[in-house]
Amino acid sequence: MSYTADPGLRVGHVHLKVSDLDRSIAFYRDVLGLEVQQRLGSGAAFLSAGGYHHHLGLNTWQSCGGSHPPRGATGLYHVAFLYPTRDALGRAVARVVDLGVPLAGAADHGVSEAVYFDDPDGNGVELYRDRAPEDWPRDATGALAMSNAPLDVDGLISQGARANSLPALTRS
Repeated sequence: MSYTADPGLRVGHVHLKVSDLDRSIAFYRDVLGLEVQQRLGSGAAFLSAGGYHHHLGLNTWQSCGGSHPPRGATGLYHVAFLYPTRDALGRAVARVVDLGVPLAGAADHGVSEAVYFDDPDGNGVELYRDRAPEDWPRDATGALAMSNAPLDVDGLISQGARANSLPALTRS
């Protein structure tokens, strides 16, 4: 029998194994602006935006002092943080760039705009915003026609800065 998940299903949180809890907390707090909601000694922490119990869990239970997973191994490709507007995404990306975090890529997927980088343990991080479903590209049959087109990151950052009345930050 076929089963279809409830359309209200959402990914509630991601929990990452990290090698250094303090370093990872600092990264997600200082770069992405997440707030620590709870810390369990030196083994785990739970962070979120807006006071939610946690969007992100971090732990060292099996990974304290561990190495980055090798390329070509299975595991997490990236964790994606969805921003509500293009302006909010632009401000977040400006923060990442301003703090010197190297970007690994950026793309306009048609349905979304996304910027990619790595956390201190080599876990992929995506910051993105969705376009309205009525603006998603479709092929002649009506199926989604997602793409991997270049994204104007400087334009995205500038838009976020203008919306926030801050000077525009640009990448060097």
